[in-house]
Formats: sequence, structure tokens, C-alpha cells
Amino acid sequence: MSFDLAVASGLSDREAAERLGADGYNELPASKSRSLIAIGLEVVREPMFLLLVASGGIYLAVGDLTEGILLLGFVFVVMGITLYQQRKTERAMDALRDLSSPRALVLRNGGRRRIPGREVVRGDLVMLAEGDRVPADGVLLDTVGLAVDESLLTGESIPVRKDSRPEGPGGPAAKPGGDDLPYVFSGSLVVQGQGVAEVTGTGIHTELGKIGRALQSIEPEATAVERETRRLVRRLAVLGASLCVVVVIVYGLTRGDWLRGLLAGITLAMATLPEEFPVVLTIFLALGAWRLSLRQVLTRRVAAVETLGSATVLCVDKTGTLTLNQMEVHRICASGQVHEVAAEKRGDLPEPFHETVEFAILASHRDPFDPMEKAFKQLGDRYLAQSEHLHDDWTLVREYPLSPQLLAMSHVWKSRDTDDYVIAAKGAPEAIADLCHLGEDALRGLSRDVAAMAADGLRVLGVARSTFRPVALPGEQHAFVFELLGLVGLADPVRPTATAAVRECRSAGIRVVMITGDYPGTAQNIARQVGLPSERVVTGPELDLMGDADLRACVAQASLFARVVPEQKLRLVEALKANGEVVAMTGDGVNDAPALKAANIGIAMGGRGTDVAREAAALVLLDDDFGSIVQAVRLGRRIFDNLKKAMAYIFAIHVPIAGMSLIPVLFRWPLALLPVHIVFLELIIDPACSIVFEAEPEEADVMDRPPRDPREQVFGLQAVGVSLLQGLVVLAAVAGIYATAQVRGYGEEEARALSFTTLIVANIGLIFANRSWSETVVARLRRPNRALWLVSGGAAAFMVCALYVPALRTMFHFSLLHAKDVAWCVGIGVASVLWFEVAKLIKARPAIPPRAGSARGPRSGDR
Repeated sequence: MSFDLAVASGLSDREAAERLGADGYNELPASKSRSLIAIGLEVVREPMFLLLVASGGIYLAVGDLTEGILLLGFVFVVMGITLYQQRKTERAMDALRDLSSPRALVLRNGGRRRIPGREVVRGDLVMLAEGDRVPADGVLLDTVGLAVDESLLTGESIPVRKDSRPEGPGGPAAKPGGDDLPYVFSGSLVVQGQGVAEVTGTGIHTELGKIGRALQSIEPEATAVERETRRLVRRLAVLGASLCVVVVIVYGLTRGDWLRGLLAGITLAMATLPEEFPVVLTIFLALGAWRLSLRQVLTRRVAAVETLGSATVLCVDKTGTLTLNQMEVHRICASGQVHEVAAEKRGDLPEPFHETVEFAILASHRDPFDPMEKAFKQLGDRYLAQSEHLHDDWTLVREYPLSPQLLAMSHVWKSRDTDDYVIAAKGAPEAIADLCHLGEDALRGLSRDVAAMAADGLRVLGVARSTFRPVALPGEQHAFVFELLGLVGLADPVRPTATAAVRECRSAGIRVVMITGDYPGTAQNIARQVGLPSERVVTGPELDLMGDADLRACVAQASLFARVVPEQKLRLVEALKANGEVVAMTGDGVNDAPALKAANIGIAMGGRGTDVAREAAALVLLDDDFGSIVQAVRLGRRIFDNLKKAMAYIFAIHVPIAGMSLIPVLFRWPLALLPVHIVFLELIIDPACSIVFEAEPEEADVMDRPPRDPREQVFGLQAVGVSLLQGLVVLAAVAGIYATAQVRGYGEEEARALSFTTLIVANIGLIFANRSWSETVVARLRRPNRALWLVSGGAAAFMVCALYVPALRTMFHFSLLHAKDVAWCVGIGVASVLWFEVAKLIKARPAIPPRAGSARGPRSGDR
């Protein structure tokens, strides 16, 4: 074959940038982001918007121009807030879409680089491997057993074989379907082998683009929280509509003013309308997914944000997740001697070990991609540079690849100094021993050395050499006469964050289960380093012998599974789920996809994972770091906590607003709240519930408590009960102020100013109190929240203006309040939420231990 990847350099960054500018991104036309006009039209159809317009129209009809114009002016304020919230959500989702672009391994500036698929350009050299999604149309320059599933384009489910041709791209045969053609197409899936393709078409210029198959985002199904929210909104909407009709009828019959009655009914409808609930849910989940992306975790299914906090088991791979996936040579055994390679770059490599390192490098690729081969090259560059043991001028004649029958590979080299071929072999120690035809004594010695290395958690490879006269090379490695040179022990260092992350999981009540294809000894060594139980190791062959019941009992106890093949991961996940666990599982290969789908939370590896695994997963770990999974769980718990706080606050504050809209009508008092007051309150409530609570820092015990029950509701009995009690206490305080003013003969505007000021103070108090249901307001102040001060400060400042700026006071139908009156309002407003702070202190107070000698067992019948 004429193509040589070793000498290819690919495009330069400048060339790639020029072609990207000329052709555009490698993506198909998709659903565009909504414009401001489109979002504005959606706002116009919102019930709150329509109620505001109706109220303004009624005021204009009764001749109150100031009130009518004010309300219609608020229409634009509400629209502005909604547009800001929607655009914030859109930007978060745009950021996620950019991250979710499939990755492609390309050759740029002579080096391999993994880039987003949307940045692939014409002329790029793309490396394809099993499990990859082909990022663009291209012509194959090199293939090794390549087969591709093109069913997306042809409808044929049977994979087609691919072959490379030197004549280059183009021609009438450049169409999907058919075996042994040198073309690959965007969107098809590599199911076997590997290859190198030169990109010939991107974006709309691919076959996928030509037939108009725009890739659309899959709409996620409604989550449990979304379904619960919809039910609550429907019920509250029915309640509000019913009360609205009652108010209109009662007002009209008792006072004879049906137009004012309609205005009072609209006011009550605005007070009870739960329009914040769906907005809050949308913003929390979208921004939650965005916050996860900042921690290197991409959310592909929004439901995962909700589920994260209830995970009870994390099933993780060892390589690249708990470890760095950067193999290092730790020990060399040769000529009966053992050398420990220092981690620091100091000291020398003794002469007896030079040849073992030399032939380990010769048995590897010249430009290695495999982590172990990289480790050999790094060791050679470190100790053998400028020596006769590195052979950059030798020519590779033939490669004998690894096979299931013989776990060893050999490279045949031609040296300039001799006519003989030099053969370097490396592989599993037993395979190298087989190639070297070792006797029983030598085999026992080799086994002892291998066992000692494996017991220390090292990955062991044997290294051998041979020579051959330049005649026709044999068809298999066994035809050479090999000499054993030595053993090399490699280890993948544990990630610096892994041990702390495992410890954090333990304190959070989450069990970590390691599932690896590595040897039991290696798995145990890593488990000991990160703090996992390592006494019992269950191997893949043992799993095959277990029935379902035995497997369920096994996974309830064991936390370490070694020599596991991807197909067995699905059984482990199903067994854990059958035990009632909520399972999060990591995976990176094609065969991991079923287990990732079966897990409650599938987590694909973004760095080394295949596109198939990423598509099957709910989350994608962009940095492959186990610590990022734990941070995602922490953030998932925080999001659910804050969502409950926001919903509780919304529920609580609507009780006094609705009550103060209804009570004056029933008692034939002047209306306490008018539409302008409801709108002002909404200007506080909307940013408070969607911005303040979303930005609220996590609770101190967020990772010191067991996972939440996945059946736990945002609006459970306790949450609804506490919120309702909060709202009723505030309502009693505000209604008490208003009733006192009526009894004492205060004017309508003074009574309204007193009650509304009390309501605003209580509203701000509810925001502060609901920041945490465990920490007091004072303790919570140590956790900064900039949005909190902006919203509460803005509300207080505007309230002062409404009371003391004559024009605003007239618009709000207030009278001037003296400092003493305001102090009473502030005191009563604060007192209406102070009881909740006392309840927190009582709940947090430790139980008084019994006095010595007073302890006794439970009485009969005690439970």
C-alpha cells in the first residue's frame, strides 16, 4: 500500500482554519435557536401576559389612565424578564450542543488530535476505529479489516466491508452500499477494524446532507418532577379559575359593580396563577446541565440531572477512570536481576536492562498510540538517547499482529549494518514463553517473576528477540527461534483525585464498584490505593458460573470484579437493579452500550469512549475522571435541593397573595391588592425563584447524607405542609395588619400601604429563610449568593420609592407612612417568618443524653 501514516502530517492549523471558514462547520441544518421575536410571541400567549393586558384594558375603560398605562407598561417589563430567562436557557443549551458534537481523531501538524466532529474539514486525515461514528464523507487511504454499518443511509442492516485504493476520491462508485469500496460516509458506524480516511465532504456536502436527513435533537420524555409539576399547575389553575369566578360573582352581587368585580377576579387569578413552576423547572434543569458541563460532565438526557442525587451505586472502570491511563514502566526483570525504575527522572539504567528496553521499543509502533508502547518510548528517550540501542534509521519489513490464538506481536526490521532481519517480540509472558520454547525450569522461574510483579499490581509483558536470513518470511511467529530477554512491569498511576472521591462517596452513602478487564492482582492493588474493599475479587469466569439469584447475592457484597468482558457488565447492572439499587455506570466501548442503557445513569467516557457508548449514555465524562462523576453527584443533589427550595418558596408566597386578594372581597373591605401590586410582587418572585435559588450554594451536609429515595417528590406532604404553614403565618400577619387598620378606621390607602409593606418584608424574609431548611439565616449568610442581595436589595429600594416618591405612591394607591409605621411593618413581617428559624434551631439541637444510671431498655410494646 502506498499510504504511510508514519510520514503523513495532515493539514496544518492554518489550512484547517481557512477551509473551516470557506466551508463552514461540519454539521447539518438543525433546529435553529428561537429568535427574540419567536420567544416574544410565545410570551404574548402566556396567561399572565393576557391577564395584565386585560387589567390594563379595564382600567382604561373605567377612565383610570394612569393605572392602565402603568399596567400596560409592566407588560414590557414582564416580557423583558421572560426574554432574559429564555435566552439564558437557550445559551446554556447552545453550549451543551457544542460540547455534544461527536469527537474525531485527526492528523494535524504531524500529530494525532481529538477534535469536535463539527471542526473536521476537507482534506483532514481521520483515524477510524471500531465503535466510531464516521464524522464526514471520505476516501479510505488505509484499512485493516474495516467493516461499516451504513444502515442510516441505505437501510441495509448488514455491515459492508471496506478496502482502500490508491487512486483517490471521486468517481461514480462513491455511493453508500456494496462491499470492498474505498469510501466512508458521514453518520455511518465502524463495527470492525480500523482505517484512515481523507475527508472529501463535510456538512451539507455529505451524502447525509444531500438526502436532507438533518439530525434532530431527540425530545426527552417528561421526568417525574415535570409530571408532578404539570399536575400541580393544573390543580392550582383550576382552583384559581374557580376562585376568580366566585370573587366576580360575590363582588358584583354585594357591591353592584361588575366591572370592578371582574378586576378583582383578574387580580385573584394573577395571584393564584402558578406560572413560575414550569419556568423554574426548565431553568433549573437547563442551567443544571450547563453547570455540570463546567465540571467536565456533558448531560445528554436532562432526566439524569434529576436522577443523580439518588444514585446508590457507582460502577466504574479502572483504566482511565480511577487511573490516569498513562502507563509507566515501574520494574524490569532481566538476566536474573531486577531493577526498580525511579519515578523521578534521575539515576541511570544499568547495562543488563538496556537490551530488554531496546527490543520492547522495536516491538512497538514507531509513533505509538498505545499507552504501554508510549511508556516504552518514553523510557528509551529517558535512558537510551544518544546510544546504540535506539534505531530510528531501521526499516520495518513486516508486522505480525496480536491474535486471539497468540497474545504476542512481532516486528521484523532491516538494519543497515547487517544483512539479517532482526525480529522483536513482546506480549503476554505465557505467549512469549511459548515463542521461546522455554524448558520447565526456565518456565518456573519466569512464572515466579511474573507472579511477583502481578502481586504488586503491575501489568507484565515479556520481551524476546530473534534473527532471520533475508529469504521469504514465514506466515507465523512460531517459525522464528526466539530468545527471552526479560520482563517489563508497567503500572497505570492512580488519579490524584480518586482516593478523595471514593472517600466522599462512602460518606455520601454511595457504594463504589470497580469493574475491570484487568487481572485480579492489578485490580486489588488499585483498589487498595483508592480505598475500596479489596479482600474479595470476583472474576469473569466465576460470573459465568453463577445463576441470577447467586449473582444478586454476590453483587450485594463484592465491590471488585476483574477479568470481566463488556457483555458481563449488563448482567452486573441488572443484578444490582434487581437488588433495588439506583445504578450509575461508566463505559467506553461498543459492547458497553447495552449496560449503559440499562443503568439508571449511563456515563460514557468522552476522551477514550466510542460514539456508540456516548449515544447510549445519559452523561458523558469529558475528562474520564472519576472525581468528575462524584462532583456530578454532588451537583445533582444540590440542584434537587435548590429546586425543592424554589418550589416551596413559590408555594408559600402565593398563599398570602391569594389570601389578601380574596379576604377583602369576602369581608366587603376595600381591595388590598390591585393588579399593579401583583405585578410588582411577580417582579420579585420570578428572579428570586429562578435566579436566587438556582445559584444557592449546596447544603453543608450534601455529601454526608444517604442518597435520596428516587420516589421522593418535590411536593411531598412535608414540603407542602411546611410551605403552606409558612404562607398561612405570613397571611395571618398581613391580614391582621389590614384588619386592624379597618377596625381603627384608617383610610383605604394607608391600610393598603401598611399591609403591602408587611407583605414585601415577609416576602424577602421567606427568600432568606428558604435558602436552607437546616441552617439558620445567620449561618447561611456565610455562604455568599450575589443574586440574593441584588433581588432583595432591589425589592427593598423599590418599596421605599413606592412609599416616598409621590408619583409612585399615587400609582400604587398608597398613603405616606411614618417611620414608626414602617418599623411596625418590618417587625411584623420579620416575625411572620421568625418561627421557622426557631424551628430550625430546635431541630438541630442534639438530644440530651440520659443521666448515668437512668438508661433502661424499651418497655414491652414500645416501638
